[in-house]
Amino acid sequence: MGRITAIYMAYNLTNFQNKLKATEEWLAKELSGIRTGRASISFLDGVKVESYGSEMPLTSVATIGNEDAKTIRISPWDNSQIKAIEKAITVANLGVSTVVDDKGVRVIFPELTGERRIQLVKVGKEKLEEARIALRRERNEVIDHLNGEKKSGAISEDEAERTKLEIEKKMKEAGDKLEQFFIKKESEITQ
Repeated sequence: MGRITAIYMAYNLTNFQNKLKATEEWLAKELSGIRTGRASISFLDGVKVESYGSEMPLTSVATIGNEDAKTIRISPWDNSQIKAIEKAITVANLGVSTVVDDKGVRVIFPELTGERRIQLVKVGKEKLEEARIALRRERNEVIDHLNGEKKSGAISEDEAERTKLEIEKKMKEAGDKLEQFFIKKESEITQ
């Protein structure tokens, strides 16, 4: 019985760890969508272009690269897509300007004002708090399940306490990663 319980608990912790990892990935993606003063290709990840009758990711219709610190160059594989790319970026309302030329589209990132930087840091803090809440919710679900297993006698009190310590260790590691993501983004915004 003890061996089965250990396997069962390892599965639960694996599932818990996967959920922590998913939360970390979610925060990283959310923070990458917050515009800094620098041109970042990942900023355009969510842009969908109307291409040959269907919505396609921008990366599926063009090559994207940094031209300089404030400009991204989008070179479509088919020049007839230039207007559709420009429209998709405008519709996405990303707070950037576009310039069309015969080679494609240039996306220009304007300089951030002090007030806008403060707002962006605030948005980042809100995303960080959402991620922290998700972590705590996952921890509470696992601990509630663990307490139920302990109460029913499926696992010993010692095993439950060891598992809770492991959960808290994983929570601390995940929380530290989330904090580092935010600190990095805050540094990018305020520079």
